This record gives sequence, C-alpha cells and structure tokens, in this order.
Amino acid sequence: MTDWIWEYNPSEEHVAGGRAPGVVAEVERLATELAALGVDAAKVGRPLDREGGLGESDILGGRGFISFLAVARHHCVYVCSITWYG
Repeated sequence: MTDWIWEYNPSEEHVAGGRAPGVVAEVERLATELAALGVDAAKVGRPLDREGGLGESDILGGRGFISFLAVARHHCVYVCSITWYG
C-alpha cells in the first residue's frame, strides 16, 4: 500500500455529475486501485508505448473509460473525465 490518494479534477460534480451510481462506483473502485499502485499508476492504461501524461483505462467491460493523471509530487491520482457509452 502507498500513501497516495485519488480525487476528481476539477470536482466530483464536474466529472461524475449525472452518471449512474453503478458507473460512479466502478470509477471510484478503479481510482482506489490506481492510488494503491502509487507511482506505478503512471504506467497503467493507454497509451501503452509511453509512461506519464494523461492515461486512459476501460471501465465495465469496455462500455466506457476514464482519463486520469498520476502526479507523483502530489501523491495523487486525479480522475479527469468519464466517458460512458452505456
């Protein structure tokens, strides 16, 4: 485990507002797992050929994805957007 946390950026209302509760729960579960990875969270998701920058990860079997940013100096994973094809 690490001392990393996760947050919505810029806010929960902006990123997750209006999404179904099940989608938000899955995003928050994934964000918790990313934070547990700590600095290695920057290696997760697309694009696969480089590390760092804005990453993407599928949610709920490819029915959507999240964009996130792992910032080592803040010890935080920021969930920046949720795209849901639902």
